[in-house]
Amino acid sequence: MNLSFRYILIIACCFSTLLSYSQKPKRIYIEYSGFTVKDSLKGENVTTFVRSDQGQIHIVHEGVDMWCDKALYYQDQDFIEAFSNVVVKQGDTINMTSKYVEYSGITQLAFAAGDVVLTEPQSVLTTDTLYFDRTKQQAYYKSKGQVVRDSSGTITSQVGRYYMNDSKYRFLKDVVLVNPEYTLKTNQLDFYSETGHSYMYGPSTIVGDSSKIYCERGFYDTNNDTGYFIKNSKINYNNREVIGDSLYFDRNRSFASASNNIKVTDTINKSVIKGHYAEVFRAKDSVFITKRALAISVQEQDSLYIHADTLMVTGKPEHRITRAYYNAKMYKSDMSGKADSIHADHKSGLTQLINLKRFNTGDAFSVKRKPVIWNLGNQMTGDSIHLISDVEKEELDSLKVFDNAFLISKDTLGDGFNQIKGQRLIGLFENNELYNVDIIKNAEIIFYSRDDKDTLIGINKSKSGSINLQFDGPYKIITLLNQVDGDIYPESQFPKNARQFRGFDWRGEEQPKSVEDLFSDDPPLNLPVIKGLDPFVPEEEFFDEALMNRIDDAETKDQSKENKAARQIPKKKEDTSGVKPTISSQPSSSKASIKKKQN
Repeated sequence: MNLSFRYILIIACCFSTLLSYSQKPKRIYIEYSGFTVKDSLKGENVTTFVRSDQGQIHIVHEGVDMWCDKALYYQDQDFIEAFSNVVVKQGDTINMTSKYVEYSGITQLAFAAGDVVLTEPQSVLTTDTLYFDRTKQQAYYKSKGQVVRDSSGTITSQVGRYYMNDSKYRFLKDVVLVNPEYTLKTNQLDFYSETGHSYMYGPSTIVGDSSKIYCERGFYDTNNDTGYFIKNSKINYNNREVIGDSLYFDRNRSFASASNNIKVTDTINKSVIKGHYAEVFRAKDSVFITKRALAISVQEQDSLYIHADTLMVTGKPEHRITRAYYNAKMYKSDMSGKADSIHADHKSGLTQLINLKRFNTGDAFSVKRKPVIWNLGNQMTGDSIHLISDVEKEELDSLKVFDNAFLISKDTLGDGFNQIKGQRLIGLFENNELYNVDIIKNAEIIFYSRDDKDTLIGINKSKSGSINLQFDGPYKIITLLNQVDGDIYPESQFPKNARQFRGFDWRGEEQPKSVEDLFSDDPPLNLPVIKGLDPFVPEEEFFDEALMNRIDDAETKDQSKENKAARQIPKKKEDTSGVKPTISSQPSSSKASIKKKQN
């Protein structure tokens, strides 16, 4: 073997040895201690370190610095116990203080007890006992803890874990976040300390002065006071409850929106609004809802349903106003109607059916143009219609048809139509049934007159200043007033082309006869897909099995009774001055290097 080859071989062996050594984990290193004590009762592999007046004991391992007043170091296990005024620092971001700490240089698992405080840039964690896993960069507690973050508030829970790499907390069991503006309670909360974002899992509530939120999965931005909630979510605004598949909430704007299967309940006015998209402005006392929007005025005897492309409810609780526009319809068991828009004042009991002029040229929402009301076989149309209700009795009181009033009803036996028209119409109701109608100014009538046996007598076509029509069971009593001009004609002598007034428009096929009919001509409904949140982590998976085994191993090391007694948290005075040197009483100002002993 030549000389150069031998040199190469020696260098390679040396490099291999150095590489192997560098890959071995470093042992715990005592940077400084005041006194070093050996006690034969504790064992030959156990060394006691005590602070001096110049400073605390300084311990270093793999980027972690620890200070304490007293320490026990188990060389064979590379394990240390630190007592009294313990401070642990990792880099510039993690700082922990406690009364007692255990740390293994092999597993890099630390256990802290007694007034534990963990501080990171955005929050402060306090608890009685804390586990710190350096390999996973996680800290966790199992016996109640508290996290304080100035901008978000204070969070308490029975179980918690902090993920240092993600600046994330995960809280379990009896989780409570207290903020000056609200209190959040949940089963599980994932909280990101840098952003203030929090994710709730399980039954959760957020209660403020003027609102209460419930959900079983949700997100809340504690910095900006906004939230997104899904799964059985609802928001209570004083006297309003908003339910939907997903809800958005902005506390600063007093605003909420909802998507898919929405229900807004007004408990004071006994009204309900449904749809698939809604916006609620609490400060303005307004609700906007669309996509199959339906307003329900709940009444003991008969509820009123209003449907339109868009619904708006505004006003204080004592004076609510409902506006329905674009293809608006209404339905009661004894009355229904249709118009471009419907305006209902719940305090006065006035409901207006209005057609806007811009829709009078064949707009898709206004094919028939004029508002229309159907009641017990009677169809009434005009340029606008007002319904007046008795709010206390929850009954219809009267109606008014303004301009181009036209009343039509089918003849009881034939295929003809009874018709009355004029400038205005005023109708009176009793028990929600129309019993009296007055047609005022330029009144005209075409009426199929029949006797007691329903035999057709003739067709009455007349004009007068006004006409009064009274309903007496199946009969109609007609009275023509002022300047009567007309006669009764035999059916055979009455031309068919004269049996309908100009502007006649029977719209019976449009009449809603059920709540479902209100949606009969709505366009197809395409609902958005509700996006979910991060997957739920079951409680049994919160502490993984491998990690728990490492904790158990660290806690069940085979030690003598004296060692177990030493692991108890001593009083502060005993920590600082309770140990007398027995072997070495000289202060150690030089660095102490402890060799690793293989287990």
